[in-house]
Amino acid sequence: MAGSEPKRTGSAGRMLRLALFACACALLAGCGGDRSSLVIVTTNDVGGKTSPCGCHTPKGGLARKATFLDSVRTKHANVLALDAGGFFPATDDEREAAPFMLAEMARMGTAAAGVGANELRYGYAFAREHARSAGVPLVSANLVKYPDGQPAFEGWRIVESGGYKVGVFGLLSRTAELGPARDSLRADDPDSCATTAIAALRKAGAEIVVLLSQLGKAEGESLATRVKGIDLVVGGGGVPVLPSGQKVAGAIALYGGNQGWHVGVADVRLTKERRVLDVAAKTVVLDPAVRNQPAMEARVKAFEDSMNAHLQARDAAMGAGVTPGANVAHYVGMSNCIKCHVPEFEQWKQSPHAKAWATLTEQHKESTPACVGCHVTGYREPGGFRTADDAARLGNVQCESCHGMGTDHRKWVDEGNTVAEATCRKCHTETTSPTFTMAAYRPHVLHTPPAGLKPLPESPAKRLMREGKAPH
Repeated sequence: MAGSEPKRTGSAGRMLRLALFACACALLAGCGGDRSSLVIVTTNDVGGKTSPCGCHTPKGGLARKATFLDSVRTKHANVLALDAGGFFPATDDEREAAPFMLAEMARMGTAAAGVGANELRYGYAFAREHARSAGVPLVSANLVKYPDGQPAFEGWRIVESGGYKVGVFGLLSRTAELGPARDSLRADDPDSCATTAIAALRKAGAEIVVLLSQLGKAEGESLATRVKGIDLVVGGGGVPVLPSGQKVAGAIALYGGNQGWHVGVADVRLTKERRVLDVAAKTVVLDPAVRNQPAMEARVKAFEDSMNAHLQARDAAMGAGVTPGANVAHYVGMSNCIKCHVPEFEQWKQSPHAKAWATLTEQHKESTPACVGCHVTGYREPGGFRTADDAARLGNVQCESCHGMGTDHRKWVDEGNTVAEATCRKCHTETTSPTFTMAAYRPHVLHTPPAGLKPLPESPAKRLMREGKAPH
């Protein structure tokens, strides 16, 4: 996770990251078009993230992944791109990103992808037809149609790179949420399905066998210990980030976290008899040291602009969410609060919360659902923020974000007026705000700040924006 990485600031830190990226490419991609090994570049649990979040040091994004793959392919003759699944968005709002992700995965040469719960959230036919249209083969050895038990997708397939035959199969946990497909699909026993897949792949001539796992770390490692014949496990289904490949029985497992912040790279070397001799594997962070590929960056921006425009139009059509005169709890906007709380308002204007909306507009994320909720007041709640047209009234983290709906003001007074840490943690998560602690941050939003309060250190994201290097 980001919190475990050494903190570097200024040009020295950037030069170090560039050097580390160059070294990673040189070490993992071989030298001078080396044909004695196969490099497998992996991703997992990307969750529809087409571009980096700007909340901290921006990581990931399709444009950086494209650059990384270009670099590896320049240095190495045999490169295979695989995805363990979980690449569809995790929300209904971002449904449009699903086919876009598939199209760009195909453009980057993804040879096969696993199937996770995200891929099924919009229905079985949606995933199958869009994958088929894009040309990205989806593989799952244990996901079958109910009740006849016929494969829902390809169970496994042989893919070739530079004369190497790589057998790829996918597995989904039996406890995974199948969404709208729950009545038409089921996940069978992973062990028996893995055994069948491996035998079929070896019989078809597979020299390397790769599992695209949506089993999670514990279940995936347990299976790789029990079922022999797997050379590489690409972990997915909610896994951590580990810097290097983990030895699991006869296999090596790669764990790249989520959101596409990291890619896994496995350098597989074979003997003259075409048996796996060694797998050197590690993860590489796609931070600002990896520049955006211009063509991919332009396509991503065009797509995000289009999707955000559609969302704005939809939200505008939905209206404010409160019928005039309705006797329901709702947000009223800060203009009502400051009638009685002028000193608190004056203090709030100097706080980071008062600038939350501007940080979105500067990054052109003002309609991105995953970002908006933490930069406005009452997002999609009764009386709350709906579209950018509401920014003047409900933009920024206003009074009601911390103190509750204005119509419940009496309850706030009667039940106590201390903001719970859980309220802050809804937005200040380990992902979006890895440096957050109540002790350090709370004094900066108190309406009576302590004397001698020192400013919070500049976040990596703000530094990049100040230097004009923030991602688009």
